[in-house]
Amino acid sequence: MKRLILVLGLLAMAVPVHAQAANGAQTVAELRNVYNNWRAAMIRKDAALWKRSTSTTKQIKVRNRIWSERRPFPQTVFASPIAPPDISKLQAMRVRAQGRTAKATYFGKVDFGVGGEPTDNLFVISYIQEGTGWKYHGGEFVNLGALPDVRKQLAAGNKEFLDGKDFFPDGVPEAAPFAIRGPAKYIAKAYVYCPGREVKLLINKKSRHTFQNTKRADVIIGGANDGMNELQFSIKDIPGGDPNAPITIRFYLMSEVNGQKPLKPLEYQIDEDQAKNGMKPKASGTLNFNLGPDMARKLKGR
Repeated sequence: MKRLILVLGLLAMAVPVHAQAANGAQTVAELRNVYNNWRAAMIRKDAALWKRSTSTTKQIKVRNRIWSERRPFPQTVFASPIAPPDISKLQAMRVRAQGRTAKATYFGKVDFGVGGEPTDNLFVISYIQEGTGWKYHGGEFVNLGALPDVRKQLAAGNKEFLDGKDFFPDGVPEAAPFAIRGPAKYIAKAYVYCPGREVKLLINKKSRHTFQNTKRADVIIGGANDGMNELQFSIKDIPGGDPNAPITIRFYLMSEVNGQKPLKPLEYQIDEDQAKNGMKPKASGTLNFNLGPDMARKLKGR
């Protein structure tokens, strides 16, 4: 199953959507209202309603990302061209709550308002229960294009596919990350190419990243610092992966000067030729660089 994480602005027992127990039905209705309020906030660009409807952890992560890209908050929350799907037009398949977490799974023509003809897929909404009640914590679009048999089963009312662990809440809310206090001074990104491997990064002891069998660039939360910057990494093989595959880890600094290409102050790499000759990556390591006045001028133009 290929999952596309949607960037919008994303009970001790399982509760089926047709639950007859009063508390189960109440939870189902409350979760639906929470999502609808969050969706209304996104459509109306209502920052106060967005804050009331969104989990604290999600708010911190969204704000961290926006400020790390030196964009305005909260205006950027509502700048996405993607519209939140209207779940009233979808079929509610499963609503499960465990502890202070919940997931609601919907099936149907998930429409993000980007044109074209939506097909039948899944939309999974996550929630966290806080002191004031349930809060929206994220949405995941599950594309069933490569799983036509599953799509047919769900359309016929067979919900067996939804008994996989990905459709169950964790029970324990995600821990809130550190919160940066304002826009980063320098925009920075971590790039990793790691076929057949898992790479974990900790940058400047606060921005954590996990890459698995992928090629991707992540925004570094908090950006880069004046002076010394640190990148810690760990690498391990994924079962079934090629142990002789190349690997690349890079730290990029994004310039705000027109025409200035990104700077690459750090790189750890085993290229294809080195990998074919048997060179293996380190299991872990630490890289450092100093962001001094010359580098700062290339980034800021002053």
